[in-house]
Amino acid sequence: MSELDQYDYDLPPELIAQYPLRNRTDARLLVVDRTQGDINHARVRDLPEFLRPGDCLVLNDTRVIPARLVGRRTTTGGRWTGLFLSADARGDWLVLGKTRGKLQPGDRVVLEDRNALPQFHLTLLAKLDGGAWAVRPSEPGNAFELLERVGRTPLPHYIRGGEMSEGDSETYQTVFAEHPGSVAAPTAGLHWTAELLSQVERRGVALARVTLHVGMGTFRPITAERLDEHRMHSELASLSSETADLLQTRRRQGGRIVAVGTTTVRVLESASRDGDLRPFQGETDLFIRPPYQFRAVDALMTNFHLPRSTLLVLVRTFGGDALLRRAYDEAIREGYRFYSYGDAMLIL
Repeated sequence: MSELDQYDYDLPPELIAQYPLRNRTDARLLVVDRTQGDINHARVRDLPEFLRPGDCLVLNDTRVIPARLVGRRTTTGGRWTGLFLSADARGDWLVLGKTRGKLQPGDRVVLEDRNALPQFHLTLLAKLDGGAWAVRPSEPGNAFELLERVGRTPLPHYIRGGEMSEGDSETYQTVFAEHPGSVAAPTAGLHWTAELLSQVERRGVALARVTLHVGMGTFRPITAERLDEHRMHSELASLSSETADLLQTRRRQGGRIVAVGTTTVRVLESASRDGDLRPFQGETDLFIRPPYQFRAVDALMTNFHLPRSTLLVLVRTFGGDALLRRAYDEAIREGYRFYSYGDAMLIL
């Protein structure tokens, strides 16, 4: 058995959530106590009961952009689907694309809006590492504004084959989303409502925000057999000096840092690489795997993650391998809903 094989598990397809619950806080919550080795069942609405006055809840306030693209090749009329990843200072885009046949530099793709009406085209410039293409839109302007015209909510493939419905533009977004740039949602944050956040604050728990724009680094599958051979793509992240001061103060006073989501964990740990939590601004390619020692996170709320993924490796590193294996087995046995629109886990 390879090292990666240890992070595989069998999931009945019917447990992959295809739609979110009508009420976000009705989602189930598997509570994992690392000290006692206990696993208990609750609901997301019960979260305030598991937090203590003096704790600090840390949220990733990235905003999902309409990054999924659909178009047609001008030479063949064949369908092309793509995912916007980023834009540079020249206005060129970095995209992943899929179509029948082989693409060549100079080929063009006409992008269609959500009503299948043609808008503007992309010219393919060069194929880059990892299968991505550098492309140039025929219209100048801010990439996010252009994406509002042609983009769709970038649902993962396991949700309806990636095809969005009208409600996804709202449900695949956290209520605290602020800074646009992610091509996938920080899914643990999808469970929170404004009212639940207010309940937490009334309990004496501070709220803090960091930003990590979810990109290829988070969802790119592990293909190497050894974990130390996998290389993460860099993602933009930031943690302000005010947030760093708040977190340091709460911890000195005995409070816990409770991260909402694995992306939040990666920001906090990237900002603590020298042992002390400091302001952070820049790119991170941190891949958390055994025997990593956590410096900035005391508890973690997270969704259930795909087999053989960097996210599952992170969660099992944080929660303890044997205990988290048991937790996943329990969640499957009890019929929990998995992945982006699914239920959640709280690791204390």
